[in-house]
Amino acid sequence: MTVLKILVGCKRVIDFAVKIRVNSARTAVETADIKHSLNPFDEIGVQEAINLREVLGKDKVSEIIALTCGPSKSQEQLRTALAMGADRAIHVETSKDQTLEPLNVAKIFKAIIEKENPNLVILGKQAIDDDSNQTGQMLAGLLNWPQATFASKVEIDKDSITVTREVDGGLETIRSKLPAIVTTDLRLNEPKFVTLPNIMKARKKPLTKFSLQDFDIDVTPRLETISVTEPTTRKSGTKVDSVDDLISKLKSAGAL
Repeated sequence: MTVLKILVGCKRVIDFAVKIRVNSARTAVETADIKHSLNPFDEIGVQEAINLREVLGKDKVSEIIALTCGPSKSQEQLRTALAMGADRAIHVETSKDQTLEPLNVAKIFKAIIEKENPNLVILGKQAIDDDSNQTGQMLAGLLNWPQATFASKVEIDKDSITVTREVDGGLETIRSKLPAIVTTDLRLNEPKFVTLPNIMKARKKPLTKFSLQDFDIDVTPRLETISVTEPTTRKSGTKVDSVDDLISKLKSAGAL
């Protein structure tokens, strides 16, 4: 059986419980003094790597590496991944206000993969801040690797991977040779609670830093955000006493 070396993407995003506000310039959402956390889909990816190690055994999963591209504070999310059970972390540091588009992230991941030579890469299917759902697919294209997106179940058999994925019509099961790219869906697993002793241990695990200048990659933005606005406020509903009242109101509103 192939010994796995797993690379997992870990993005820093605004915490899912925070109410998003548009900044005063209307160019983006407000991020100053806002709680951030590990992207939930990436957290599932880290947990899946750990689950594979538990199922297959430590001798069959040689290493789990957490990788992020982002500002210096992104180390917090890498430490979360390390506390969950990743062995070491890699941080490609960007400036505080720099935003990397999915293609740029995929190119950086490709460069790291060529250095580290993992045979399984697990990414969240999307990040909850931009919902792009592009990086995993772009990375597979750049590497010319097979991909299995929206995974709800992952199984390893010798040198192949079998993934059950969610599609519009139900579930689809696909199998491919390793190396491969997998992106996670919500039903793949439920991340376990991180204990304080593991958080303390994570501080001593290795974390390697790179800068964008270490890679010959053009990260010039190809997209421009013109403006960002909040969704329109939904009008309150009206309660009706009967079906006749409902039909009457629908007719008066031109809906019938």
